[in-house]
Amino acid sequence: MVKKVLVILGSPRRKGNSAILADQITKGAESTKAKVETIYLQGKSIAPCKACFACQKKDSKGCSIQDDMQKVYPKLIKADALVIASPVYWFTMSAQTKIFLDRCFALPAYQSDPFKGKRIAIAMTYGGEDPFDSGCVNALRTFQDAFGYIGATLVGMVYGSAMDAGKIKLNEKVMQEAIDLGVKLVSE
Repeated sequence: MVKKVLVILGSPRRKGNSAILADQITKGAESTKAKVETIYLQGKSIAPCKACFACQKKDSKGCSIQDDMQKVYPKLIKADALVIASPVYWFTMSAQTKIFLDRCFALPAYQSDPFKGKRIAIAMTYGGEDPFDSGCVNALRTFQDAFGYIGATLVGMVYGSAMDAGKIKLNEKVMQEAIDLGVKLVSE
């Protein structure tokens, strides 16, 4: 069976370091014949959750906010695996990534247990030298906690230091780890 992988890019830079790592994960997944689709969050009209709880009511029709997230929900449901890529901004994931995650709160209105059994890979880049003092660990821990809580399988995380766009390419070890993660994401 061909696996469907949905890549969510949460950087404002389309060719930034986290996007490069996600591309490496994609290469690994595609090497196993997986079908991959990529969504760039930057430029999409995705409003923050307004805590109206319309999505949580009995017989809900879904999220009450009519924006680009309505196009993303069906893709999330159909995907067998997700890749979420984000740079670290102010000690955690980017705002684009966080808004996307917050809006996933409504996903159960479209399908019960929508993340149960989904396989997840995370790609993060940060400007400092250390994943702890840069805040990368804060974001990674958020992903671990959230996806563990909702029953998804966090297959792996790849992360590395790179401030300037494209600099992550110089880290051959991380680049190879990303390809390997893509293979692992769809192979088990």
